[in-house]
Amino acid sequence: MGVVELTKDNFEEEVLAAKVPVLIDFWAEWCGPCKMQSPIVDEAAEELAGKAKVCKVNVDEQPSLALDYQITSIPTLVFMDKGVFQKRVVGLTGKQEIVDYLNTLIDG
Repeated sequence: MGVVELTKDNFEEEVLAAKVPVLIDFWAEWCGPCKMQSPIVDEAAEELAGKAKVCKVNVDEQPSLALDYQITSIPTLVFMDKGVFQKRVVGLTGKQEIVDYLNTLIDG
């Protein structure tokens, strides 16, 4: 499935209407920790392909989405399930923590 770049135009279809759990990575090009988080998120997407959806939001290009989810620090990971907010993690996060939490949503 790969990683989906989110915009305000595709957010409802890709996240709110998703039939599988969704991880959203809020990031920016100038953010050092975001550049470290990105390959970790990509690995999680590969590991959970078909079971969960992984998306990214560039907060500089999509400020309204960042505002909607009250993103004040990046990187921030937001976990959604069936269109409902489940959890937010601020700061650099390891792949195993991401995969473990998504698996609880998949199994739940």
